[in-house]
Amino acid sequence: MTKKKIRRYDLDWVRVMVFGLLIIYHVGMFFVEWGWHVKNNELYAWLQWPMAFVNRWRLPILFVISGMGTYYALSYRNWKQFIWERNKRLGIPLIFGMLLIVPPQVYFERMADGDFTGTLVDFFSTVAYTGVYPEGNLSWHHLWFLPYLLIYSVLLAPLFIYWRRNPENKFLNWVKRLLHKPERLFLFIIPLYLTEALMEPFFPVTHALVNDWFALVNFIILFLYGFLLLSCGEVFWKALDKIKKKALILGVLSFITLVVLWQFEDGVLRHFIEAGVAVLNLWAWILAIMGYAATYRNKPSKWLAYANRAVYPFYILHQTITITIAYYIKDLHWGFVPKFLVLGLGTFLGCWVIYDLIILRIPFLHPVFGLKKQVYKEQQFPRTSTEK
Repeated sequence: MTKKKIRRYDLDWVRVMVFGLLIIYHVGMFFVEWGWHVKNNELYAWLQWPMAFVNRWRLPILFVISGMGTYYALSYRNWKQFIWERNKRLGIPLIFGMLLIVPPQVYFERMADGDFTGTLVDFFSTVAYTGVYPEGNLSWHHLWFLPYLLIYSVLLAPLFIYWRRNPENKFLNWVKRLLHKPERLFLFIIPLYLTEALMEPFFPVTHALVNDWFALVNFIILFLYGFLLLSCGEVFWKALDKIKKKALILGVLSFITLVVLWQFEDGVLRHFIEAGVAVLNLWAWILAIMGYAATYRNKPSKWLAYANRAVYPFYILHQTITITIAYYIKDLHWGFVPKFLVLGLGTFLGCWVIYDLIILRIPFLHPVFGLKKQVYKEQQFPRTSTEK
């Protein structure tokens, strides 16, 4: 018997919000001192604070949401279908992105650093695929999320399928009993603390997969959490509803504490304290965002249907467009606001034009941008706010 598909619109809203925030975050990277591919001629120290706030939880919540999406994907697929679907949805866009979408980013970085001169065509025809970045030019850059997610999906598929087929197994029942007291949701920070405290100092995050052990372990825990919590059903949602206000307060207070801790010199004691506050901060914000989304945004919308399908192509395209615009405005003396608006609006508009006017209208482009088959006329840009 075919299982009925269930949709949590609040999770779609969170997914759209977080990926939209990712685009804004990458625009901000052009203006701060942190390392990035192309930098503005004037950097702004104050911008690092809102960037640091977002940076604590933006990637963790993506992996939690991805784990939750995997829960629903396995409700109507067997193991072979799931692995095949993951390879199509993640592997094909990754290969396409590495061959055609990412090289312009490397090109403009090399041009900005004076390491290459010539046209983009010259770059593609000569050195685009020579060596592995950063020494060489072949890279997945912002698409690193895809191979990590693909590996996690394959590794955890047997466990996830077991949980899906045996929802009353001893472990899930134990977690459900645990969540009858909502505050116990914060016990989930314990594994995160252990990785933050004991692995992070020795394995800096590179997103290069090889030797990126802290990131690999940290993100797979969050991915597993997403699936596990949804496996608990209404027990989780009720606990989340009861805890969301406390989570919000803890999120604010823990970030303020982090800012204070950053004023002290590095040391062993500071590291272990900071690790605890950091994981509390990221988990509190994840619970708060999801809790309030569940309360206020679990409803369909034409805008949501359009945006939710557009998210993946926007994600694939956005950084190339951002870096392209950034290269041409980096030496202009416009000030922060004009440049930020040009870069931000230009990125969103560029993604939308390519998505709405090209990708949606050419079916053979759908797989390389991770789009599932869908009736096109239902996905056109909404012209009215009327909902059916």
